[in-house]
Amino acid sequence: MGNGTFVGLDVHARSVIAGLIDEDTGELRLARAPHQATELAGWLAGLAAPVRVAYEAGPTGYGLARALQDAGIDCLVAAPSRIPRAPGERVKNDRRDAARLARLLRAGELVAVAVPSAAAEGARDLVRAREDARADLMRARHRLSKMLLRYGRTYDKGAWSGAHDAWLRRQRLDEPAAQASLVDYYDAALQARLRRDRLDAAIGELAGRADLAPVVGRLSCLRGVSTLTAVALAVEIGDWHRLSGATIGAYLGLTPSESQSGARHSRGPITKTGNSHARRLVVEAAWHHRRPHRRSAELERRRAGCRPEVRERAEAAGMRLHRRWVSLEARRGLRSSVVAVAVARELAGWCWSLAVMDD
Repeated sequence: MGNGTFVGLDVHARSVIAGLIDEDTGELRLARAPHQATELAGWLAGLAAPVRVAYEAGPTGYGLARALQDAGIDCLVAAPSRIPRAPGERVKNDRRDAARLARLLRAGELVAVAVPSAAAEGARDLVRAREDARADLMRARHRLSKMLLRYGRTYDKGAWSGAHDAWLRRQRLDEPAAQASLVDYYDAALQARLRRDRLDAAIGELAGRADLAPVVGRLSCLRGVSTLTAVALAVEIGDWHRLSGATIGAYLGLTPSESQSGARHSRGPITKTGNSHARRLVVEAAWHHRRPHRRSAELERRRAGCRPEVRERAEAAGMRLHRRWVSLEARRGLRSSVVAVAVARELAGWCWSLAVMDD
């Protein structure tokens, strides 16, 4: 028996190209493989063992990785942004991509992403659907308000409250076409809000799931981290133990970019790599620390039932992060948007410290 086969797969919805390296001979060959996961697993099982497989993370998801793992085949899902590519390479096609993956897998140069379970992937889809609904609601409201502005209709009190909704329903425009457009814009905003509310309720039920409830409970003890935010962070990050307090900021793309050559050394904006949804949630939560730290009924409700050490750490985080905000904004004169990102980077570390605490 030889040393097995390294396989790089270029996976699409209806086609799979495989690059295969026989470790015994070093020969590289290309082949078209079945695109159905069960058939592909059987096809790979017929190769010289042990078979090691890699493919890029992408829109086809993680079903293939789970199917291969269930079949006893070692599968690595590679992070696309970390795959080395030659700057002078100008030809790209499926066959070249499959061959490159096989070579890099053999050389150990691929960086793996964490493969979620089916339940974790479903939870992630739910929180991302809620993020889409939030964006759709914001756009629908923007269209409605800007149409009314064009006709000189403005509401001077709190927007999108019950009183504002009643005011919107009373609006009438003289032109029938304009009135039909107003009704359609209002209906779109209403449907978007109802959709968001349904997803909020589903996420509230998800928060009580046995594998999520402990982490969600600890994270929601932090100021600015609601139950919805805690659930989203828990499912987007997944296994918190693969990170550390020093690396989670870089994982979320909250660390400054850097360029160094010889004596020249400069830092730029944050990298914005990694999970953009989780990064937005942490930055949004950081803005809550702009004001002095005070306890609220809602915060005490979220902390009810948590262990004293969890509450103490969350309280220490709130006081520390507010002091940090004041220090950066007052003493260094930084813009509030820059301060929010700096506080978010530290808040991510506090989130990690609570997430990895023993239950």
